[in-house]
Amino acid sequence: MATHYDILHTTTYRYREPVSFGQHRVMFRPRDSHDLRVLATDLQVSPQAHVRLIQDPHSNSVALVQPQGQATELTIACSFTIEHVPDPADELSLDPAAEFLPFAYSMQERLDLEHYLRPHHDDPDGTLIRWAHQFLHSDQPNSTRETLTRMNAHINQSLTYQARDEEGTQTPLETLAVGGGSCRDYALLMMEAARRLGIATRFVSGYLYDAMLDTGVQEPGESIVGAGATHAWLQAYLPGAGWVAFDPTNNLMGSGRLIRVGVARDPAFAPPIAGSWFGEADAYEGMDVVVKVTRRRK
Repeated sequence: MATHYDILHTTTYRYREPVSFGQHRVMFRPRDSHDLRVLATDLQVSPQAHVRLIQDPHSNSVALVQPQGQATELTIACSFTIEHVPDPADELSLDPAAEFLPFAYSMQERLDLEHYLRPHHDDPDGTLIRWAHQFLHSDQPNSTRETLTRMNAHINQSLTYQARDEEGTQTPLETLAVGGGSCRDYALLMMEAARRLGIATRFVSGYLYDAMLDTGVQEPGESIVGAGATHAWLQAYLPGAGWVAFDPTNNLMGSGRLIRVGVARDPAFAPPIAGSWFGEADAYEGMDVVVKVTRRRK
């Protein structure tokens, strides 16, 4: 059943004196697909700005925003209305050849998935590969889906979630060492571990629907973290099912509450906003981010 959502994402940067701005790359617009359709969009920038829309190498929609003049605040407000028809992860059948680990992608798939199969972060002592191997059985076949499900749940249950507004992502080894991290850190850890098991993965940024933040009523058996800001998770490419979403922050699978905006082979290539400003080194005072995801009622 299709669900309609209204999304408002506002970011405000504050400075103690007027500064000028370089170009900002804004990745907020949800990705159209069979399960998600964008019905309306709006982008407001203050101070006035010149805006161009492009698609990056991953076909993400990117707004190139060039603010004009100087200001003590830069506000970028994006709003969207979408229609969402999620695919439950457990109802997507895998190709028989990919049901158990290890499996091999076809030659054509490997050509397209090369950058999603190759680990992007070092593991000099084999710490991450040993961590990944704990989810494999030694005495029975390893179901591909069940292995990823166990890894997804383990990250959620064994690590401590820590919201973080600062840019950047911890390496997988840092996340294991400190025993926790943000949604970006969780996603990257699972991505890199799954790649070491031969599974292609990619980073996803977007939004997470939380009924508690929308209606003030928590749905039975539900405890959601990471909403109220941009959220991050991963997708694993499973032959027969395609890109399947895993959110280790909330131990979710499938796209039921997840609204895609951007995908990339590494979190560094999918920041919601990236840009520059020019002024005194100590002029920057901070930023405020407000994200509201509201489900429309019939």
